[in-house]
Amino acid sequence: MPEGHKVHRISRAFAADFVGKKIAARSPQGRFAAGAAVLDGRKMTDSRAVGKQMFLGFTGGHWLRVHLGIYGMWDFAGRIREQVEVDPRAGTRTLRTVHPEAARAGSGTFPPEPVGQVRLRLATAVAVADLRGPNTCELLTADEMDAVIHKLGPDPLSPLGSPEEAEQEFVRRVRGRNVAIGQLLMDQGVVSGIGNIYRAEMLFRAGLEPHLPGRSLSAETAAALWRDWVGLLQVGVDTGLMLTMDGLGPEESALALASRADRHWVYGRAGLPCRVCGTEIALETMAGRKLYWCPSCQR
Repeated sequence: MPEGHKVHRISRAFAADFVGKKIAARSPQGRFAAGAAVLDGRKMTDSRAVGKQMFLGFTGGHWLRVHLGIYGMWDFAGRIREQVEVDPRAGTRTLRTVHPEAARAGSGTFPPEPVGQVRLRLATAVAVADLRGPNTCELLTADEMDAVIHKLGPDPLSPLGSPEEAEQEFVRRVRGRNVAIGQLLMDQGVVSGIGNIYRAEMLFRAGLEPHLPGRSLSAETAAALWRDWVGLLQVGVDTGLMLTMDGLGPEESALALASRADRHWVYGRAGLPCRVCGTEIALETMAGRKLYWCPSCQR
């Protein structure tokens, strides 16, 4: 399931290349035909991400809500500025622009024909976005969108109030629950955008035992968790990768860019020695997902 950083990057791609333009909308698969008919010919006015959910605004007061879930994805073609090239040998990532001419050269025509079960295609004269397999794809009014957002936990990049108020709200929601912190971080009603990878890495970075109830954390500890999430989310949005290890040298940075196995402290490392203390990384199921943690470093 895409975590918050990826949804924010997708939202920014729409903001850069679709917002302010008249949109052609259709449902090649047919499952969103009525919704596509409402959006077809309207101008996109806004693109917002809150945690794992995205909201696209259109003239007439229509909002498209998309939650990708586990299997959903957006595919772009044409002039999309949110593209990244990775050079693992040099340890660099470079933004580039894909032009319609490049898409034509690759597929023979522009726009390319839909591939697979495309729930919704949104297109301008020079860019196309295809949505496949989302958990949710629905039209909302502005009031309905606000109601959805207000049920979500705070998101550092989409705070309902000030950044300070978002932090305070996170601390309040964590410390008000007698539920394991490892479960609370996956609860989108407590905090928006954190998924399985960020959960494991944040708890390790904080040295927190995953089973500690939220109400047992001090306000300072909970606030430190939030601030770590703020930093990790921004790195993810900037790089497109969930890089959760700090202080890497040039060679380690190159490895991290080239391989996910070299980007994290504990995630995906069950049975391997902890990178800090050498203890075998533990694996269990919490909140329906695999949880990786170090029994020695996280006490």
